[in-house]
Amino acid sequence: MPDGMRVILTIVERGRGAAMIRLYTKHQVFLHCQFPGRGTATSEIMDILGLGSSEKDVVLSYTTAPAAARLLRQLDSDLRGSVSAGGIAFSLPLSALNSLAAAAIAYQTEPDRKGETTMDSEQSAKSTLILITCARGCTEAVMDTAKKAGARGGTVIKARWTGLQDLEESYGLKLQPEREIVAIVVPDELRRGVMESVNAAHGLRSDSQAMLCSLPIEQLVRL
Repeated sequence: MPDGMRVILTIVERGRGAAMIRLYTKHQVFLHCQFPGRGTATSEIMDILGLGSSEKDVVLSYTTAPAAARLLRQLDSDLRGSVSAGGIAFSLPLSALNSLAAAAIAYQTEPDRKGETTMDSEQSAKSTLILITCARGCTEAVMDTAKKAGARGGTVIKARWTGLQDLEESYGLKLQPEREIVAIVVPDELRRGVMESVNAAHGLRSDSQAMLCSLPIEQLVRL
């Protein structure tokens, strides 16, 4: 696989995902996957902040590191406001990708501009994406705990767990397969506190049956 592949995760209001994909495609980011999500803020808070519906479009976009860096810099400057969508976009490093997909991405993306770096070292690892997989119906309780530890909000995606048998047999658990994934972006200094608080209150042996992981964010832009 070519070195330096990235995924850009974009979360915007429902109905704006297609417009973001069209914008990204014009700027050398071609491969996308879109699915629905839901914000965790209450309707009252959404009205106060003028953010509209809590229903979200979540877009995963696969590209090279230089293309991701260029696009996020442009979203934070020249392209800001070019698509009337509020939300967040950030890049995550990929450690592996199908060789055919990686080759196609590298072929479609214009050659890297000489002297252009993928990111500023000072911008690196300032934020973290926390993914919390919990039983359906437990999202509000999980988010309440996360917010008490400093998190501001998150996005919920419906999911289903598979491959539970070994985990259940090893630890005497009975896990519910119907899941919700809560995606929360926090500053690095809050990551440990949020994860420890959620795990202590909602871990696998609780009713929420939460499993947590975190990924480092390279660049982040608020739209």
